Amino acid sequence: MGMDSFWLQNARELVDCAMGRLPAHLIIKNGQWVCVQTGEIIPKTDVAMRAKRIAYVGEDASHTIGPKTVVIDADGQYLVPGLLDGHVHIESGMVTVTEFVRAVLPHGTTGLFIDPHEIANVFGLRGVRLMVDDAALQPVHVFVQMPSCVPSAPGFETPGAVLGPKDVTEAMTWPGIIGLGEMMDFPGVYEGDDKVHAEMSATRAAGKVIGGHYASPDLGRRFHGYVAGGPQDDHEGTRLEDAVARARQGMKVMMRYGSAWHDVAAQVKAVTELGLSSRQFLLCADDILSETLVNEGHMDRIIRHAIAEGLDPMTAIQMATINTAEHFGVSREIGLIAPGRFGDVVLVKDLRDFQVETVVARGKLAYQKKTILVALPEREYPEWAVRSVHFPRPLSAASFRLGAGGSQEVLANVIGIIENQAPTRHLLFKMTVKDGEIYPDLARDIAKLALVERHRPTGQVRVGLVHGFGFKIPCAVATTVAHDSHQMLVAGTDETQMAIAANHLESIGGGQVIVANNTVIGEIRLPIAGLMSTGSAQQVADETASLLEGFKQCGCTLNNPNMQLSLLGLPVIPELRLTDLGLVDVNRFDFIPVLQHE
Repeated sequence: MGMDSFWLQNARELVDCAMGRLPAHLIIKNGQWVCVQTGEIIPKTDVAMRAKRIAYVGEDASHTIGPKTVVIDADGQYLVPGLLDGHVHIESGMVTVTEFVRAVLPHGTTGLFIDPHEIANVFGLRGVRLMVDDAALQPVHVFVQMPSCVPSAPGFETPGAVLGPKDVTEAMTWPGIIGLGEMMDFPGVYEGDDKVHAEMSATRAAGKVIGGHYASPDLGRRFHGYVAGGPQDDHEGTRLEDAVARARQGMKVMMRYGSAWHDVAAQVKAVTELGLSSRQFLLCADDILSETLVNEGHMDRIIRHAIAEGLDPMTAIQMATINTAEHFGVSREIGLIAPGRFGDVVLVKDLRDFQVETVVARGKLAYQKKTILVALPEREYPEWAVRSVHFPRPLSAASFRLGAGGSQEVLANVIGIIENQAPTRHLLFKMTVKDGEIYPDLARDIAKLALVERHRPTGQVRVGLVHGFGFKIPCAVATTVAHDSHQMLVAGTDETQMAIAANHLESIGGGQVIVANNTVIGEIRLPIAGLMSTGSAQQVADETASLLEGFKQCGCTLNNPNMQLSLLGLPVIPELRLTDLGLVDVNRFDFIPVLQHE
């Protein structure tokens, strides 16, 4: 129920509860109120809730206690508003919305602002609708941003789906859609691209928030052009100067601390050292893996990190509660402990240590004593959602052939992996031709990389070369998590192993798999869109561990090889990428041959 409809129907309930004429459904007694709206910590506070909402916050709520009122004694613990993640891609956790909620609720998260950009690239509008429908069933607040850039690189790949202004206009009418997902086509904004501006215009017309993504260090005229176009936040800043520039221009600075992106430390200095107002700053995860959620936490982890980087606990908490709610225009609903707001309260003993003891969500005791106490929705996914990997016929070793004509030796353009970084290097290697073909070269760490089209399905296989995995034996790894179009990527040192990996991955409906000696030695099963598991975050974390162990068995010592592989088909990050249409030189935004004589 939205705020307006609630006030029309139920406001008097809150009044009557506050006055003692109706009993509260739940009371938290004797807590220290972390009052994010004023920046105070107020001791000996009671909070009374009725109809999922807060009716009374004050010294003594005993007048609201009835025979059926649930009473929680906080015993001096801090009462913190439920934590909000201002920007997160659930698909990066490789789990469903329900399983993501199951993983984060024990960490105090009661609100998520999700951008289902990945599933939208596979299924288009019906993929977004799938996430919106899942979001609506949760015991916490899950707001959905309508993805804006599907595909991310038109003309350089065959996408699974295409979304445009008409789709955005339709989605803006759906309950649960909070705004437009990150506008990644930042050149399109400052160059005045019609599609991009029509999508932002439709969002503005609906009175909703435009998410930003300005992934460039250039803070000159192009940056100003981007801001003028309308994006209202940005999570792509990595430097102090990025944070300062965005805050001054009226953008919310979303500082992310996910599994791989650690951008709080540099940017928070804008507040801790330069003294900028913290009201322009939010905390978010962006991309966070299941193993991080299971082993380290979610927004509680990010708050602990922000405090360790010099923020006052109150300020850090504000960046994960009220600042986020105000940015999205929902502070009348969530983000603070005050009458009329949803009863979302987290109990912690120490604000710096920030270990969550108890969670109340929507006025219900949701988590206590390491147990989730509210029901989480279960659902059957339709056949189209779990059968998204299609080959017209099985692949063979010959499918991964790289022909080289009649030459003895050719010069090859090779994708060079950079440890712990998303960009790649454009490398040149002389390759020996054997029987008219190019083969992997273990001695020089050159493996084959293939992109297999899995949406249409055409059975198209595009073969290139990659350096940097460090494989020492005949092996192959395949993934359908391949940003952003999520075709199938296969890397390997042996064509037979590559065929086994690809065919196995098709048979299980997608995910990630590693093969050696004709045997699957590690896998993550992700049947929903080839992106998400039907199991828990713990299960995905365990399967990921098996996959990474498989990489090690093959000689790969990269810190995050499955993440590295998943980006090799993304033709918006320099320098070289492979798509189903060919090898892309991202610096020039043009196709180049894999072998120079082509």
